[in-house]
Amino acid sequence: MTTRRAFIRTSGTIAGVLSLSSTSIIALAPARAWALELDALTTVQGQTLLLLTRHIFPHDTLDDAVYALVVKDLDTAAADPHVAKLLVDGINSLDATTDGKWLDLSSERQLQIVESIASDPFFEKVRSTAVVSLYNNELAFAHFGYEGSSFEKGGYLNRGFDDLDWLPPPPVEASPQP
Repeated sequence: MTTRRAFIRTSGTIAGVLSLSSTSIIALAPARAWALELDALTTVQGQTLLLLTRHIFPHDTLDDAVYALVVKDLDTAAADPHVAKLLVDGINSLDATTDGKWLDLSSERQLQIVESIASDPFFEKVRSTAVVSLYNNELAFAHFGYEGSSFEKGGYLNRGFDDLDWLPPPPVEASPQP
């Protein structure tokens, strides 16, 4: 069972992280404890959304701080009463399918429930927010090795367009002959 204290200990000061430069974010985020401040949602609702996002976009080695950016964006969107109702009702429906708390279930059972709601508007709201919030930030860029736009640095042709060290070399016949 996750307590509020454990969530805060493993979660992060998003407001501070967001105000730092990109280099500072990369240097500080993985090693710092952080606390997520929510305005429209409760701590438990934030925990639920963070874990739901992890099930939708699972990256075992991606820090919770990056997933918390999604929760913060959903919390901001929940200033709209319609979005708040969608999120709260969705979280409540997760709990209703369990006769208890969705957060207390095993990861496998949670995933089964997530898969069963994949066509719901609640799931789509979390998924569509997460795809942008999760992957369009400096922490994710650093984690996945994305160096950002190359235009300002002279383009990719002369700056590592073929430095993929995480893929095996392509077969010779796959490349055009000069």
